[in-house]
Amino acid sequence: MLAPVADDEPRLATWRADTPGAVSRVHLNNAGAALAPRAVEDAIVAHLAREAALGGYEAAEAVAPALEATYQSIARLIGAARRNVAVVQSATIGFSQALAAFDFAPGDRILTTRADYASNQLMLLSLARRRGAEVVRAADLPEGGFDPDSLRELVRERRPALVAISWVPTNSGLVQDVETAGAICAEAEVPFLVDACQAVGQLPVDVARVRCDYLAATARKFLRGPRGIGFLYVSDRALAAGAYPLLVDLRGATWCAPDDFRLAPDARRFETWELPAALVLGMGEAVRYALDVGVERARDRAWMLAARARERLAALAGVRPTDRGRVLSAIATAHLAGRDAQAIKLELRARGINTHVSARDDAVLDLDGKGAAEVLRVSPHYYNTAAEIDAAADALDEVLRGPARRRE
Repeated sequence: MLAPVADDEPRLATWRADTPGAVSRVHLNNAGAALAPRAVEDAIVAHLAREAALGGYEAAEAVAPALEATYQSIARLIGAARRNVAVVQSATIGFSQALAAFDFAPGDRILTTRADYASNQLMLLSLARRRGAEVVRAADLPEGGFDPDSLRELVRERRPALVAISWVPTNSGLVQDVETAGAICAEAEVPFLVDACQAVGQLPVDVARVRCDYLAATARKFLRGPRGIGFLYVSDRALAAGAYPLLVDLRGATWCAPDDFRLAPDARRFETWELPAALVLGMGEAVRYALDVGVERARDRAWMLAARARERLAALAGVRPTDRGRVLSAIATAHLAGRDAQAIKLELRARGINTHVSARDDAVLDLDGKGAAEVLRVSPHYYNTAAEIDAAADALDEVLRGPARRRE
């Protein structure tokens, strides 16, 4: 029996009317970049016009209160204070800025999981190659996701310099138990960095419950903001300890003497001077829209749609769902036996249906363990409908029955 989805949600028509892109296509790639509400587009376009009329610096000064309001909205979204929020160009930049606050030395251990995002793993491996740090990965539970007992034992026995975990990986519906990880780290007084790139906007985030020192996120995914902008949360503990990235500029510090500088008193020390004001304003509108919708409401509906997608995918010949975990998110993935998932994705796109493909180099450990070189990813959000899920599944079935290239 298909997972029920309440398409009689009273605000659904409003959400879709606020989403111009939803009129012309079925967008099921929200884990890549969601369709933005009209308010986000309007804020960005208006500021670009303002820059053209006034000049870039002058336009930014004219909207200084609105830029500041973005910080306040982000803080409200994640249960933080404004002083804890830095605006950065992406979740990856936020993650790297947090890593740059640590003076890793040969033999230092960085503890992560087998499901972490590819860019994060690459940065950790780069630190291992250049700085002599050691990357250690916690074991997985049989059903997927890191094993808390393994993490606890590694924290106790290997004493890592940092624990870094992706809350929701890019290549599956897994939701990792970051609150348990945060409790383990807090008890052992080990710094904790969370990649919340796929989490923010699709599930409630409370940094006090997660007990993290750093949390990086982007605007473009389930938050429904623009590309090229995101934020980094920095805890009071990290700020009080004097943490700052290896390289600061005049946004994060003040050159106060010929051979000295003074750090910004808050998380701005993790920012850089050149931030696109139009995108910051767009992100602010996206955050306010998410708060108005209600993140819990968005989560419940998106997860019901994803559950329906998994059931529809599982019923198709030659399609093997690949999501594992005690809790599954708004990301549904499946292996298409003997078929070229990239070609299938383009066939669906030609029919007005957006999906995505996660390849092996996005998640070497996870996809190798699942015996899949690539998976098709379907990621609905609250503004999608059950009819769109069914239309996508029917179209995929039709494409799979037709002549598509096989994987060599």
